[in-house]
Amino acid sequence: MFEREVLKTERGTFEVFKKGNGKPLAFTHLYSEFSTLGNTMSQMLAEHYTVYIINLRGAGDSDGPTEEYTYSMDDAIHDMEAIRKALKIDSWTFSGHSTGGFLALKYAVMYPKSLDKIIAGGLCASYEYMEHPDSIYCPENPNNPRMKEIFSELRNPETPREERIKLSKEWLMMSLYKEESYYKVINKKESGRTLMDKIDYFTSELRNYDIREQLKSSPVKAFIYCGRHDAQCPHIFSEEAAELMPNAALKTFECSNHNPDIEEEEKFMQFIESTL
Repeated sequence: MFEREVLKTERGTFEVFKKGNGKPLAFTHLYSEFSTLGNTMSQMLAEHYTVYIINLRGAGDSDGPTEEYTYSMDDAIHDMEAIRKALKIDSWTFSGHSTGGFLALKYAVMYPKSLDKIIAGGLCASYEYMEHPDSIYCPENPNNPRMKEIFSELRNPETPREERIKLSKEWLMMSLYKEESYYKVINKKESGRTLMDKIDYFTSELRNYDIREQLKSSPVKAFIYCGRHDAQCPHIFSEEAAELMPNAALKTFECSNHNPDIEEEEKFMQFIESTL
């Protein structure tokens, strides 16, 4: 279990969960809400780092948005900097998956001097993954119409709990390489509840997201990973990010979709060890 702390910063109050030994590492996701359980990846990282899981603005007991501070990616990075300073940490590693990976790339261009390195995957350096036919978010993808229906039903407060479980399973299955991996997921004790209002904000700002040029001059050491069969952010986009950054390396998980920490757990742990 992670230890919970409510931390006051110059930009508000944030809920933080701490566990592990070693050098400090921040971990988060743009629209997930965590608890003392952490999640699979943060638990693995805590074997080698002192991990600080951050509930970003609007998640858990962290402050919500204001007129001045929003759910935007830029504000999320500024908030994490305020948290780092409040914790009196000179520099740390930042790690994230999916939109957590987007934040890692953003952090690397906005505050490179605050980072020892980033460990990030299932990501993209621009909005273009939304237009790639291999992504379930692209209208040309065969799973896209059903995914939109699932999101609509999950947003409906009248959708029964039993139906929500079925819908969540169907959505998750779109991002798994092997069907049996689903049972690994549901048997794990972890947090990471999806917050639909934060997804909506992320979607609204996504068209303006493109940091490819900035990444070319970021000095931050980057350990980037991706499943070969990633159906959310196709592998080509992690490959692009790794090629853009001068000090980046890409690790490909050949038998994974969007969740290599679950689908290739042992190899993923070896990958984390390689970042030390």
